[in-house]
Amino acid sequence: MTEHVKQEEIKISGDQLLAKVKELIHQGNIRRIVIKQDGRSIIELPLNLAIVGAVILPTLAAVGAVAALVTECSIVVERIVDDDDVDEPVEAETVTEEPFA
Repeated sequence: MTEHVKQEEIKISGDQLLAKVKELIHQGNIRRIVIKQDGRSIIELPLNLAIVGAVILPTLAAVGAVAALVTECSIVVERIVDDDDVDEPVEAETVTEEPFA
């Protein structure tokens, strides 16, 4: 069984950024998170199983600081996907998060 990396882009508002990054980190199958604004990479978070607990806190503080400064941004998420889960070629997809009503 081999692994592939699937990339997806999530467009999100700055006030939802920190909560979304925390949610993604807890999913566990994330290899890397890149936060972009206007197509430019603002912060890149390489994630692996070694990053846990207190080690992730400074990273989340940095994400919180970025969230305070941006209004609209996107999160590029690289997920690890097994061959069994891949039915078609792995490509980037874009997801837009709707603001809470």
